[in-house]
Amino acid sequence: LDVVLFMLAVMGGRVIPMFTNNGISGAKARKLPVLEKIALAAVLVLLCLDMAGLQGWPVAAVAAVGCAAHAWRLALWQPWKTLRTPLVWVLHIAYLWIPAHLLLRGLSEAGQIASSLATHALTTGAVGGLVIGMMTRTAKGHTGRRLQADGFDTACYVLVLLAAAVRVVLPLAVPAQSVHATLASSALWSLGFGL
Repeated sequence: LDVVLFMLAVMGGRVIPMFTNNGISGAKARKLPVLEKIALAAVLVLLCLDMAGLQGWPVAAVAAVGCAAHAWRLALWQPWKTLRTPLVWVLHIAYLWIPAHLLLRGLSEAGQIASSLATHALTTGAVGGLVIGMMTRTAKGHTGRRLQADGFDTACYVLVLLAAAVRVVLPLAVPAQSVHATLASSALWSLGFGL
């Protein structure tokens, strides 16, 4: 999963600012070279720590640095300017699950929450959201259609991202509802990708 996280971070850093600037009039999504290196390095260090079998505070510290770097990175892309453009906001919201994953990963390493919540923030939120967003955008772009999400696309985005929120946030708020959260999330996820 750390390798997948690294791939998402690299891909997101390359395409999300570009898609934002190309798809949103007046957007000025930008990148800071030093921040790009810190954000990606934090994920690679996390991968190395996991491969070495380390746990606890060293991993939590690296996850915290990664969380801050990826959140700052996303802020520089100006996600608030995308709210009227589903084909772009889906990528921003999906990317937001990366710093969320790193925050939850740090908390789980500190013994504060179950590690499965961090895992699902990455897999259901970041992977699911970026996959559905990139699938619809590239399918339109590479078949010569307008780069604009229709109602079906937007419904897919909402369902998949809602699946992530239900799977992660509900068990955080009400741990006794973890089974119900999993079932509801699975249904939402299936509806989103089925649609």
